[in-house]
Amino acid sequence: MATHRETALVAERVLTREALNRALLARQGLLERVRLTPERAVERFGGLQTQYAPSGYVGLWSRLDGFARDDLTAALTSGRVVQAWAMRCTIHMVSRADHAPLTAAVRLPRRGYWMRLHKGHDEERFVEASALVRARLADGPATQAALVATLTDAGLDRALFPGTQLWTDMVRVPPAGTWERPRAHVYGLATDHLGAAAPAGSPEPADVVAAGEELLVRRYLRGFGPASAPDVARWAGVTVGTVRAAVERLDLRRFRAEDGAELVDLPRAPLPDPGVPAPVRFLSTFDAALLLGHASRAGVVPAGCRDRVFHRSIPQSVPTVLVDGRVAGSWRVTEGRVVVTPFAELTTRQAREVGDEAERLAAFWTG
Repeated sequence: MATHRETALVAERVLTREALNRALLARQGLLERVRLTPERAVERFGGLQTQYAPSGYVGLWSRLDGFARDDLTAALTSGRVVQAWAMRCTIHMVSRADHAPLTAAVRLPRRGYWMRLHKGHDEERFVEASALVRARLADGPATQAALVATLTDAGLDRALFPGTQLWTDMVRVPPAGTWERPRAHVYGLATDHLGAAAPAGSPEPADVVAAGEELLVRRYLRGFGPASAPDVARWAGVTVGTVRAAVERLDLRRFRAEDGAELVDLPRAPLPDPGVPAPVRFLSTFDAALLLGHASRAGVVPAGCRDRVFHRSIPQSVPTVLVDGRVAGSWRVTEGRVVVTPFAELTTRQAREVGDEAERLAAFWTG
Protein backbone atom coordinates (compact mmCIF):
# COMPACT_ATOMS: atom_id res chain seq x y z
CA MET A 1 0.00 0.00 0.00
CA ALA A 2 1.31 3.46 -0.90
CA THR A 3 2.30 5.70 1.97
CA HIS A 4 0.78 9.14 2.46
CA ARG A 5 4.05 10.70 1.31
CA GLU A 6 4.15 8.57 -1.87
CA THR A 7 0.56 9.49 -2.66
CA ALA A 8 1.38 13.17 -2.18
CA LEU A 9 4.31 12.94 -4.60
CA VAL A 10 2.12 11.40 -7.29
CA ALA A 11 -0.47 14.15 -6.82
CA GLU A 12 2.02 16.99 -7.19
CA ARG A 13 1.93 18.74 -10.54
CA VAL A 14 5.05 18.25 -12.66
CA LEU A 15 6.39 21.43 -14.25
CA THR A 16 8.20 20.97 -17.53
CA ARG A 17 11.31 22.93 -18.47
CA GLU A 18 9.20 25.02 -20.84
CA ALA A 19 6.75 25.84 -18.03
CA LEU A 20 9.62 26.87 -15.75
CA ASN A 21 11.12 28.95 -18.54
CA ARG A 22 7.93 30.94 -18.99
CA ALA A 23 7.46 31.29 -15.23
CA LEU A 24 10.97 32.71 -14.88
CA LEU A 25 10.45 35.14 -17.76
CA ALA A 26 7.10 36.30 -16.38
CA ARG A 27 8.48 36.92 -12.91
CA GLN A 28 11.50 38.74 -14.27
CA GLY A 29 9.39 41.08 -16.41
CA LEU A 30 10.90 39.50 -19.52
CA LEU A 31 7.65 38.04 -20.84
CA GLU A 32 5.88 41.38 -20.63
CA ARG A 33 7.27 44.68 -19.37
CA VAL A 34 5.63 45.90 -16.17
CA ARG A 35 5.04 49.34 -14.64
CA LEU A 36 6.92 49.58 -11.36
CA THR A 37 9.16 52.06 -9.59
CA PRO A 38 12.83 51.01 -9.38
CA GLU A 39 12.52 50.20 -5.66
CA ARG A 40 9.47 47.99 -6.18
CA ALA A 41 11.15 46.44 -9.20
CA VAL A 42 14.27 45.32 -7.33
CA GLU A 43 12.02 43.73 -4.71
CA ARG A 44 9.97 41.91 -7.33
CA PHE A 45 12.98 40.72 -9.35
CA GLY A 46 15.08 39.48 -6.41
CA GLY A 47 17.50 42.40 -6.52
CA LEU A 48 19.80 43.35 -9.38
CA GLN A 49 23.31 41.92 -9.45
CA THR A 50 25.45 44.93 -10.33
CA GLN A 51 29.19 44.40 -10.22
CA TYR A 52 28.94 46.58 -13.35
CA ALA A 53 26.50 49.35 -12.43
CA PRO A 54 25.11 50.02 -15.95
CA SER A 55 23.89 46.42 -16.09
CA GLY A 56 21.22 47.38 -13.55
CA TYR A 57 19.97 50.12 -15.87
CA VAL A 58 19.80 47.80 -18.88
CA GLY A 59 18.17 45.17 -16.70
CA LEU A 60 15.37 47.54 -15.68
CA TRP A 61 14.98 48.88 -19.22
CA SER A 62 14.34 45.34 -20.43
CA ARG A 63 11.81 44.69 -17.67
CA LEU A 64 9.97 47.94 -16.98
CA ASP A 65 7.49 49.82 -19.13
CA GLY A 66 8.51 53.46 -19.55
CA PHE A 67 11.81 53.18 -17.68
CA ALA A 68 14.36 56.01 -18.07
CA ARG A 69 17.95 56.06 -16.84
CA ASP A 70 17.25 58.99 -14.52
CA ASP A 71 14.63 56.88 -12.71
CA LEU A 72 17.24 54.54 -11.26
CA THR A 73 19.82 57.26 -10.67
CA ALA A 74 17.23 59.22 -8.67
CA ALA A 75 16.29 56.11 -6.67
CA LEU A 76 19.95 55.45 -5.85
CA THR A 77 20.68 59.07 -4.98
CA SER A 78 17.67 59.30 -2.67
CA GLY A 79 18.48 55.97 -0.99
CA ARG A 80 15.25 54.30 -2.12
CA VAL A 81 17.48 51.75 -3.90
CA VAL A 82 20.68 50.70 -2.16
CA GLN A 83 23.82 49.20 -3.69
CA ALA A 84 25.72 46.96 -1.30
CA TRP A 85 27.15 43.52 -0.69
CA ALA A 86 24.23 41.16 -0.25
CA MET A 87 23.56 37.61 -1.40
CA ARG A 88 26.68 35.48 -2.01
CA CYS A 89 29.02 38.37 -1.05
CA THR A 90 28.04 39.96 -4.36
CA ILE A 91 27.07 43.55 -5.16
CA HIS A 92 23.31 43.88 -5.52
CA MET A 93 20.85 46.72 -5.86
CA VAL A 94 18.06 46.15 -3.34
CA SER A 95 15.37 48.38 -1.89
CA ARG A 96 16.02 50.42 1.22
CA ALA A 97 13.37 48.38 3.05
CA ASP A 98 14.95 45.06 2.07
CA HIS A 99 18.55 45.92 2.90
CA ALA A 100 18.43 45.37 6.66
CA PRO A 101 16.43 42.09 6.75
CA LEU A 102 18.36 40.54 3.85
CA THR A 103 21.64 41.53 5.48
CA ALA A 104 20.50 40.00 8.77
CA ALA A 105 19.69 36.72 7.01
CA VAL A 106 23.03 36.36 5.24
CA ARG A 107 25.45 38.03 7.68
CA LEU A 108 26.77 34.97 9.52
CA PRO A 109 26.72 32.59 6.52
CA ARG A 110 28.66 35.18 4.49
CA ARG A 111 31.28 35.49 7.21
CA GLY A 112 31.71 31.73 7.32
CA TYR A 113 32.01 31.56 3.53
CA TRP A 114 34.55 34.37 3.49
CA MET A 115 36.68 32.80 6.20
CA ARG A 116 36.73 29.48 4.33
CA LEU A 117 38.00 31.29 1.23
CA HIS A 118 40.62 33.28 3.15
CA LYS A 119 42.16 30.79 5.52
CA GLY A 120 45.36 32.84 5.69
CA HIS A 121 43.59 35.47 7.84
CA ASP A 122 41.88 34.79 11.14
CA GLU A 123 38.65 36.47 12.11
CA GLU A 124 40.36 38.77 14.60
CA ARG A 125 42.22 40.45 11.74
CA PHE A 126 38.99 41.13 9.86
CA VAL A 127 37.39 42.50 13.02
CA GLU A 128 40.41 44.75 13.60
CA ALA A 129 40.40 45.97 10.00
CA SER A 130 36.64 46.53 10.13
CA ALA A 131 36.99 48.73 13.21
CA LEU A 132 39.51 50.93 11.40
CA VAL A 133 37.28 51.21 8.34
CA ARG A 134 34.26 52.02 10.51
CA ALA A 135 36.19 54.75 12.33
CA ARG A 136 37.29 56.26 9.01
CA LEU A 137 33.74 56.22 7.63
CA ALA A 138 32.41 57.88 10.78
CA ASP A 139 33.85 61.07 9.27
CA GLY A 140 31.85 60.57 6.08
CA PRO A 141 32.01 58.56 2.83
CA ALA A 142 35.41 57.55 1.49
CA THR A 143 36.82 55.93 -1.61
CA GLN A 144 38.06 52.37 -1.59
CA ALA A 145 41.60 53.69 -2.10
CA ALA A 146 41.33 55.83 1.04
CA LEU A 147 39.94 52.94 3.08
CA VAL A 148 42.69 50.58 1.90
CA ALA A 149 45.25 53.24 2.84
CA THR A 150 43.74 53.35 6.33
CA LEU A 151 44.53 49.65 6.69
CA THR A 152 48.02 49.75 5.23
CA ASP A 153 48.93 52.82 7.33
CA ALA A 154 48.06 50.68 10.38
CA GLY A 155 50.29 47.86 9.15
CA LEU A 156 47.43 45.60 7.98
CA ASP A 157 47.18 43.69 4.72
CA ARG A 158 45.26 45.60 2.03
CA ALA A 159 43.65 42.28 1.03
CA LEU A 160 41.56 42.46 4.22
CA PHE A 161 39.45 45.34 2.91
CA PRO A 162 36.74 43.45 0.96
CA GLY A 163 35.98 41.27 3.97
CA THR A 164 35.46 44.26 6.25
CA GLN A 165 32.04 44.64 4.61
CA LEU A 166 30.95 41.53 6.51
CA TRP A 167 31.67 43.10 9.90
CA THR A 168 30.68 46.68 9.09
CA ASP A 169 27.53 47.35 7.06
CA MET A 170 28.50 49.60 4.17
CA VAL A 171 26.66 50.89 1.13
CA ARG A 172 27.96 52.36 -2.11
CA VAL A 173 27.41 56.12 -2.09
CA PRO A 174 26.10 57.80 -5.28
CA PRO A 175 26.88 59.26 -7.70
CA ALA A 176 29.51 56.48 -7.70
CA GLY A 177 27.87 53.31 -8.99
CA THR A 178 25.43 55.05 -11.34
CA TRP A 179 25.15 55.17 -15.13
CA GLU A 180 27.10 58.41 -15.24
CA ARG A 181 29.85 57.18 -12.88
CA PRO A 182 29.80 53.37 -13.11
CA ARG A 183 32.63 52.61 -10.71
CA ALA A 184 30.99 51.87 -7.32
CA HIS A 185 34.09 52.71 -5.28
CA VAL A 186 32.76 55.21 -2.71
CA TYR A 187 31.56 53.72 0.57
CA GLY A 188 29.51 54.98 3.49
CA LEU A 189 28.13 53.48 6.69
CA ALA A 190 24.69 51.96 6.32
CA THR A 191 23.78 53.54 9.66
CA ASP A 192 24.44 57.00 8.21
CA HIS A 193 22.62 56.46 4.93
CA LEU A 194 19.80 54.09 5.86
CA GLY A 195 19.29 54.30 9.59
CA ALA A 196 19.22 51.20 11.77
CA ALA A 197 21.79 48.44 11.37
CA ALA A 198 23.21 45.76 13.61
CA PRO A 199 25.89 46.86 16.08
CA ALA A 200 29.37 46.14 14.81
CA GLY A 201 30.25 42.49 15.26
CA SER A 202 26.91 41.61 16.86
CA PRO A 203 24.43 39.36 15.06
CA GLU A 204 20.76 40.24 15.16
CA PRO A 205 18.31 38.43 17.47
CA ALA A 206 17.11 35.03 16.25
CA ASP A 207 13.62 36.29 15.38
CA VAL A 208 15.06 39.08 13.21
CA VAL A 209 17.30 36.60 11.40
CA ALA A 210 14.37 34.21 10.87
CA ALA A 211 12.24 37.01 9.41
CA GLY A 212 15.10 37.89 7.08
CA GLU A 213 15.43 34.26 5.98
CA GLU A 214 11.74 34.12 5.17
CA LEU A 215 12.04 37.32 3.15
CA LEU A 216 14.97 35.78 1.25
CA VAL A 217 12.80 32.82 0.27
CA ARG A 218 9.87 35.02 -0.74
CA ARG A 219 12.03 37.37 -2.79
CA TYR A 220 13.68 34.47 -4.61
CA LEU A 221 10.44 32.70 -5.40
CA ARG A 222 8.78 35.93 -6.55
CA GLY A 223 11.67 36.64 -8.89
CA PHE A 224 12.90 33.21 -9.95
CA GLY A 225 10.50 30.49 -8.81
CA PRO A 226 9.20 27.85 -8.61
CA ALA A 227 12.43 26.53 -7.11
CA SER A 228 14.03 23.85 -4.99
CA ALA A 229 15.55 24.58 -1.58
CA PRO A 230 19.08 24.12 -3.02
CA ASP A 231 18.25 26.67 -5.76
CA VAL A 232 17.36 29.26 -3.12
CA ALA A 233 20.37 28.40 -0.99
CA ARG A 234 22.83 28.83 -3.87
CA TRP A 235 21.37 32.22 -4.76
CA ALA A 236 21.32 33.48 -1.19
CA GLY A 237 24.61 32.03 -0.02
CA VAL A 238 23.08 30.23 2.97
CA THR A 239 22.73 26.54 3.80
CA VAL A 240 20.05 24.30 2.33
CA GLY A 241 18.96 23.50 5.90
CA THR A 242 18.37 27.19 6.58
CA VAL A 243 16.19 27.47 3.49
CA ARG A 244 14.23 24.32 4.28
CA ALA A 245 13.50 25.59 7.78
CA ALA A 246 12.25 28.90 6.38
CA VAL A 247 10.15 27.08 3.77
CA GLU A 248 8.40 25.12 6.51
CA ARG A 249 7.43 28.37 8.22
CA LEU A 250 5.81 29.75 5.06
CA ASP A 251 2.55 28.92 3.32
CA LEU A 252 3.81 27.64 -0.05
CA ARG A 253 2.55 25.42 -2.83
CA ARG A 254 4.58 22.48 -4.05
CA PHE A 255 5.39 21.05 -7.46
CA ARG A 256 7.81 18.59 -9.02
CA ALA A 257 10.42 19.22 -11.69
CA GLU A 258 10.85 16.72 -14.51
CA ASP A 259 13.88 15.29 -12.70
CA GLY A 260 11.76 14.65 -9.60
CA ALA A 261 13.11 17.54 -7.51
CA GLU A 262 10.60 19.16 -5.17
CA LEU A 263 9.82 22.76 -6.10
CA VAL A 264 8.15 25.30 -3.83
CA ASP A 265 6.37 28.47 -4.82
CA LEU A 266 4.37 31.42 -3.56
CA PRO A 267 0.62 30.80 -3.58
CA ARG A 268 -0.35 33.30 -6.28
CA ALA A 269 2.86 33.72 -8.27
CA PRO A 270 2.34 33.54 -12.05
CA LEU A 271 2.62 30.28 -13.99
CA PRO A 272 1.95 31.20 -17.63
CA ASP A 273 0.96 28.76 -20.32
CA PRO A 274 4.22 27.11 -21.49
CA GLY A 275 3.25 27.87 -25.09
CA VAL A 276 2.91 31.63 -24.70
CA PRO A 277 5.29 33.46 -27.08
CA ALA A 278 8.32 35.14 -25.50
CA PRO A 279 9.56 38.45 -26.93
CA VAL A 280 13.16 39.35 -27.78
CA ARG A 281 14.96 40.80 -24.76
CA PHE A 282 18.47 42.14 -24.21
CA LEU A 283 20.29 41.36 -20.96
CA SER A 284 23.51 42.90 -19.70
CA THR A 285 26.49 41.31 -17.99
CA PHE A 286 25.85 39.63 -14.62
CA ASP A 287 22.08 39.48 -15.23
CA ALA A 288 20.74 37.07 -12.60
CA ALA A 289 18.21 35.56 -15.03
CA LEU A 290 21.19 33.77 -16.63
CA LEU A 291 22.85 32.61 -13.43
CA LEU A 292 22.51 29.78 -10.92
CA GLY A 293 20.00 26.97 -10.63
CA HIS A 294 16.90 28.68 -11.98
CA ALA A 295 18.60 29.41 -15.33
CA SER A 296 19.66 25.78 -15.72
CA ARG A 297 16.27 24.42 -14.67
CA ALA A 298 14.47 26.76 -17.08
CA GLY A 299 16.87 26.16 -19.98
CA VAL A 300 17.65 29.87 -20.44
CA VAL A 301 21.22 29.19 -21.58
CA PRO A 302 21.33 26.28 -24.05
CA ALA A 303 24.21 23.88 -23.46
CA GLY A 304 25.82 24.79 -26.77
CA CYS A 305 25.95 28.47 -25.77
CA ARG A 306 27.39 28.21 -22.29
CA ASP A 307 31.03 28.59 -23.30
CA ARG A 308 30.14 31.70 -25.30
CA VAL A 309 28.18 33.28 -22.46
CA PHE A 310 30.49 32.33 -19.58
CA HIS A 311 33.87 32.45 -21.27
CA ARG A 312 36.85 31.26 -19.27
CA SER A 313 38.96 34.26 -20.25
CA ILE A 314 36.54 36.89 -18.88
CA PRO A 315 35.29 37.36 -15.30
CA GLN A 316 31.59 37.79 -16.08
CA SER A 317 28.85 36.70 -18.45
CA VAL A 318 28.68 38.51 -21.77
CA PRO A 319 25.66 40.70 -22.63
CA THR A 320 23.10 38.41 -24.24
CA VAL A 321 20.03 38.39 -26.47
CA LEU A 322 17.05 36.22 -25.58
CA VAL A 323 14.98 34.83 -28.44
CA ASP A 324 11.93 32.80 -27.44
CA GLY A 325 13.16 32.76 -23.84
CA ARG A 326 16.65 31.42 -24.52
CA VAL A 327 20.05 32.93 -25.20
CA ALA A 328 20.53 33.22 -28.96
CA GLY A 329 23.40 35.70 -29.25
CA SER A 330 25.51 38.40 -27.66
CA TRP A 331 25.61 42.15 -28.15
CA ARG A 332 27.88 45.15 -27.71
CA VAL A 333 27.61 48.88 -28.20
CA THR A 334 29.83 50.31 -30.94
CA GLU A 335 29.71 54.00 -31.85
CA GLY A 336 26.21 54.34 -30.49
CA ARG A 337 24.91 51.24 -32.27
CA VAL A 338 23.93 47.93 -30.66
CA VAL A 339 25.71 45.22 -32.63
CA VAL A 340 24.36 41.69 -32.24
CA THR A 341 26.33 38.48 -32.80
CA PRO A 342 23.88 35.57 -33.22
CA PHE A 343 25.04 32.18 -31.95
CA ALA A 344 22.97 30.40 -34.63
CA GLU A 345 21.03 31.41 -37.70
CA LEU A 346 17.85 33.35 -36.93
CA THR A 347 14.66 33.19 -38.93
CA THR A 348 13.68 36.27 -40.91
CA ARG A 349 11.07 37.18 -38.30
CA GLN A 350 13.47 36.66 -35.39
CA ALA A 351 16.19 38.74 -37.07
CA ARG A 352 13.71 41.56 -37.62
CA GLU A 353 12.55 41.48 -33.99
CA VAL A 354 16.16 41.41 -32.74
CA GLY A 355 16.99 44.38 -34.96
CA ASP A 356 13.99 46.37 -33.75
CA GLU A 357 14.82 45.75 -30.09
CA ALA A 358 18.49 46.60 -30.74
CA GLU A 359 17.44 49.98 -32.13
CA ARG A 360 15.32 50.65 -29.05
CA LEU A 361 18.23 49.70 -26.76
CA ALA A 362 20.59 51.97 -28.73
CA ALA A 363 18.19 54.89 -28.24
CA PHE A 364 18.08 54.16 -24.51
CA TRP A 365 21.87 53.81 -24.32
CA THR A 366 22.65 57.08 -26.07
CA GLY A 367 19.63 59.09 -24.94
